[in-house]
Amino acid sequence: MIVIDKLCVQFGGLKAIDGLTATLEAPVCGLIGPNGAGKTTLVNLLSGLVGARAGQVAVDGLPWLPLSPRQRVVQGLRRSFQTEQVVEDLSVWANVQAVLDQVPPTGVEAVDEVADVLGYCGLADVATEPGQAINLFQRRMLELAKALVGRPRLLLLDEPGAGLTEHESGRLREALRGIQAFRGAQVLLIDHDVDLIADTCSQTLVMDFGRRLALGSTREVLQDPEVRRAYLGTEGDTTC
Repeated sequence: MIVIDKLCVQFGGLKAIDGLTATLEAPVCGLIGPNGAGKTTLVNLLSGLVGARAGQVAVDGLPWLPLSPRQRVVQGLRRSFQTEQVVEDLSVWANVQAVLDQVPPTGVEAVDEVADVLGYCGLADVATEPGQAINLFQRRMLELAKALVGRPRLLLLDEPGAGLTEHESGRLREALRGIQAFRGAQVLLIDHDVDLIADTCSQTLVMDFGRRLALGSTREVLQDPEVRRAYLGTEGDTTC
């Protein structure tokens, strides 16, 4: 669970996050909003890449802001980026192993843990392939596999569904919905694909101009007239 209290992040005269308060407790939470809303700033703050001018953040009751980026990783923070961070000349297996080598031991044999996450992500058949030989969907699933090793607590996933086919997107959605049961981790999903958000996230936070525009069940949030005007660019009632 992520608890954000009166959070402010400022760059010079720009308030990128302005008094944000929110409690995110669903297994998979969506984070959406128009460009410039403060989404990336919030993710960078949770990652430890930027600091807060004011406010507090706790993850599962643990004060988060005093921790260094390395300490957050030790506590179970994992993050993916819009551009995949795949080492091209390492095998799929070695890409995952390299992450596992950098996090605290779990008590499970490394070979078993890597095999487990590759199986979960549907990558067992390409485990020995080099990163440069796998397709876009497999690269996205490899990023997810890397985030699932070493007792993750919180996964920050930045547009994992971009560019995928309908079939591939369906497989990704199934994997995202099962993460808490598989690893016990919470997911914060940032994506412009409203269908992906609606199908995977039971709770969604909408940001606009650094502030909270809406927070609640995803279906209700996506039907909110203010959200539709600010983010979806439509008005009136439609089914989401």
